[in-house]
Amino acid sequence: MSKKQKLELTWIGKEDRPRLEPRILLEDPEKSYHAAARITDDDIFDNRLIFGDNLLALKALEQEFTGKVKCVFIDPPYNTGSAFEHYDDGIEHSLWLSLMRDRLDIIRRLLPDDGSLWITIDDNECHYLKIICDEIFGRSNYVSSMVWEKDSGRKNDTDVSSSHDYVLLYAKNRDVWRKTRNFLEKTEAQLSRYQNPDNDPRGPWRQGADGTAKSGGESLRYEITLPSGRIVTPPSGNFWRFSKSTFETALADGRVYFGKDGNRLPVIKKYLSDVQAGVVPKTWWPASEVGSNQEARRDHLRKLLPDIEPFATPKPERLLSRIIEIATNPGDLVLDSFAGSGTTGAVAHKMGRRWIMVELGEHCHTHIIPRLKKVIDGEDKGGITEAVGWQGGGGFRYFRLAPSLLETDKWGREVINKAYNAEMLAEAMCKHENFTYAPSDAVYWQHGHSTERDFIYVTTQTLGPDQLQSLSDEVGPDRSVLVLCAAFRGAADRWPNLTVKKIPNHIKNRCEWGHDDYSLKVENLPKAPPRPEPAPTTTRHKAAGQPDLFGGNGEGER
Repeated sequence: MSKKQKLELTWIGKEDRPRLEPRILLEDPEKSYHAAARITDDDIFDNRLIFGDNLLALKALEQEFTGKVKCVFIDPPYNTGSAFEHYDDGIEHSLWLSLMRDRLDIIRRLLPDDGSLWITIDDNECHYLKIICDEIFGRSNYVSSMVWEKDSGRKNDTDVSSSHDYVLLYAKNRDVWRKTRNFLEKTEAQLSRYQNPDNDPRGPWRQGADGTAKSGGESLRYEITLPSGRIVTPPSGNFWRFSKSTFETALADGRVYFGKDGNRLPVIKKYLSDVQAGVVPKTWWPASEVGSNQEARRDHLRKLLPDIEPFATPKPERLLSRIIEIATNPGDLVLDSFAGSGTTGAVAHKMGRRWIMVELGEHCHTHIIPRLKKVIDGEDKGGITEAVGWQGGGGFRYFRLAPSLLETDKWGREVINKAYNAEMLAEAMCKHENFTYAPSDAVYWQHGHSTERDFIYVTTQTLGPDQLQSLSDEVGPDRSVLVLCAAFRGAADRWPNLTVKKIPNHIKNRCEWGHDDYSLKVENLPKAPPRPEPAPTTTRHKAAGQPDLFGGNGEGER
């Protein structure tokens, strides 16, 4: 293999990419929620809960939020082959890889250079997922794999009792992220290593060493005269942990301790005030530090929502708190496109971060909204509430994905969906043409802009030459307008400051219209083209219940 070649993971259907429609988001004020009053001046109300397919939702967010999401946490279906009540995650391996790849592509674009992606996954797909992430983010931006102890118990009904999941961490740009990430706060045990037995005005200290190598030989063996007058030298075969020049510099600076009686071997002080504010995380995250599935399920969610059956394996708030603490600062934006029971949003909310969550399942309404309401109302006393001093406040806006912009009429033609009113159509076309939707109250033809002098005008009217001439005169020579209309008469190039196009004709071939569900379920995926018929002498056997990836699922259809 040449040096220019690189290893890549291949699978059936890898080259097939969905042509995603950039949908608009429609707010439902009835499901949006906010506190009755401000609790603090830092309350955040513009959080977003999006109900709909998460791949389409990510595409819908792309235009507005590219480069603005500081931290993405996702807990995708693990593809274990087990059917849970809320997720059927037994998807065929190749399909799982493709669908994860499509989501990761957009997620990377949403991150700024100092942003990071955190993924919880088990070892069934972890190593394949890492290779996909290496391809998308670059191996140089892989930071680490944490081992999270999700279950401190033991199950004897299996070959090996699974106690951990992985947390994969990727940075958009590792060099930038390293300079901006946060350290973890020191624990009481770590702080207890620093003492101040001599009442040093510079504060607590512990024994330090300058890292001088022992290979210095006799240069690290020299006499030191203690304050008591006793002269000491390291025993044969031993050395001081510091050079003579280092010792003399520390002594002159008052940073050497000889014991209370001045007759002990010297210790060079390392002050707590001189070390970094926190500690770097380790790759081992025990349940005692960040919680377990059982803690989240039994000790928190059952108490918070006693009338609702919790998820089988919810993520504990302490786990998300650690991730958000490392990756973000107050006010930063956190995204979770596999919201599940809503832990990410609940924790981000309590920690003063802005958040976006996406969920397609009905538990968006049965689990997430009731949970968030209790957080906002200050009724959630569990999780990290006490640790961060959460008292309630803020709110969120509920959105759903708009239907597909185009639909097929009874004659088989693709036409604008009847569900779209004028405002929805203008916003949708702005998104398709990469304009910022900003309708003017004063100027009818300014529905959005791409620059200060380039605008977009959307109408379902048929425009004649007189109307276009009048528009051109009003726009003037120093501005330009993209005009999207049902039809027009006259030569389109007659007006140099206007670009005139018919809708929906010029966007008909851009997207997969009417495709509403790209979720991680085999039955919701588009059918692959049929394979060529095998030779008559060839017999292909398919086990009962096994999905046929190249046609209908037959007896195995779920």
